[in-house]
Amino acid sequence: MRALVSASMSLFLAALLVTACATGSPTTTAPSTAAPSTAGLAGSVSPCGSASLFSPTDVAWLQLTVAMNERLLPVLDMVPSRTTDPAWQTFAARLGTAHRADLSTARRLLAESGAPATNPHEGHDMPGMVTEQELTTLRSVTGVAFQRLAGQHVRAHLQQAVRVATAEQRNGVHPATTALAAEVVRAGDAELARLDRLTP
Repeated sequence: MRALVSASMSLFLAALLVTACATGSPTTTAPSTAAPSTAGLAGSVSPCGSASLFSPTDVAWLQLTVAMNERLLPVLDMVPSRTTDPAWQTFAARLGTAHRADLSTARRLLAESGAPATNPHEGHDMPGMVTEQELTTLRSVTGVAFQRLAGQHVRAHLQQAVRVATAEQRNGVHPATTALAAEVVRAGDAELARLDRLTP
């Protein structure tokens, strides 16, 4: 499925950040075949009562952020038991703390938006998401082999997180949500630079 989703990243990102309001709260719809205009997304606001401050783009990005962070944290949690490299352990601990904070904020904002508590990306293997098979492989290796594989997954996650957060910055309307997106971009770029030094 990941290969299919990656076929057209521009269409993927546009479709991913489209949601609709149903039964009183915004929910994610199936991806549209046509990419919405940037102007349309930027000006759209959900008509869902108390959730009116959140646009469909805001909700979709928050849902994706939750799903992506939930997939990365198990990788970071493995680091202390899979490698003794102190630089990797420090990197993973810092990244894990930041991602847990972002996850908590995203969940709180989703609750404020009135979106369903269910994860619409459950079972989806999209760019930036570590699969169960990849987690199994990571559990089977240690040392440099683990660092190499973990580095690939962390890099893919950070690059995708920055990409979709940039889209939220441009198209979202809820101030706290776009502020979180700005922080994800800032921190993601910084962590990618650290990862470059960690895995040259």
